[in-house]
Amino acid sequence: MPRRIFFLVMLGAASALFLYPFVWLVVAALKPRTHTFSNVFLPWPSPFAPENLVAVWEAAPMLAWLGNTLLIGLMAAATVTISSAFVAFGFAYFRFPGRNLLFASVLGTMMLPAVVTLVPTYLIWNTLGLTGTQVPLWAANVFGSAFYVFLLRQFFLGLPRYVFEAARVDGASYLDLFWRIAVPLARPAMIIAFVFELKASWFDLMKPLIYVQDPALFTLPRGLKAIVDQFYQGGDPKWEIVLAASVITTLPLIVVFFLGQRYFVQGIATTGRRG
Repeated sequence: MPRRIFFLVMLGAASALFLYPFVWLVVAALKPRTHTFSNVFLPWPSPFAPENLVAVWEAAPMLAWLGNTLLIGLMAAATVTISSAFVAFGFAYFRFPGRNLLFASVLGTMMLPAVVTLVPTYLIWNTLGLTGTQVPLWAANVFGSAFYVFLLRQFFLGLPRYVFEAARVDGASYLDLFWRIAVPLARPAMIIAFVFELKASWFDLMKPLIYVQDPALFTLPRGLKAIVDQFYQGGDPKWEIVLAASVITTLPLIVVFFLGQRYFVQGIATTGRRG
């Protein structure tokens, strides 16, 4: 019993430590400007200024930016999950010479810093005439991701091979094996990939900063950067507006996590013990 109590106390302390930055963000966003950075350890806003959340929508087109972010995030997450699952299934199911070497080459691309390919990637999109649009923010995911290929391959390796062989005997094509057997069984792992990529796309600032100049096409992080720049150029940093916009940017992903928490935790557990 003492060990259990100690464990619960340590777990509660660690949870409080990790939650504090977000709690501080919410509390500071609900304070008036003169009290934004005062009483930083107080877990509730004092004085209370909920009008900050209303002022954000008046200061910037947050609804349009939210829609852009949602659309780009869903496109990026869906394309990378499906394409990575295709590749992962190929590596897990098929036996061919050089398979391990080819898979190691795919994993090797994870060691390549993104900044190395930044200029060549921009030149490709510019040649295609797609700079200044939202396409470069998600379309590269059509070609998959080495991390998600590795993640999903480990799950596919744990699926019983005799199920696929029995389906082949019954006349199922390789595409049927993927869509009708592998994908339904790998749903928890694919939800992990989807949520991971949705989060990565949702909070990505680098790509919108490079490819998007029209404020009507901004995502939430790019719009938040514009808000900060606007207030600093005016010489009057309205931190309560910036913090309120940060809360609005963060809350949707928290809701998504809680809605898919059961699948998310299940996928993490099963992927970790397979392969």
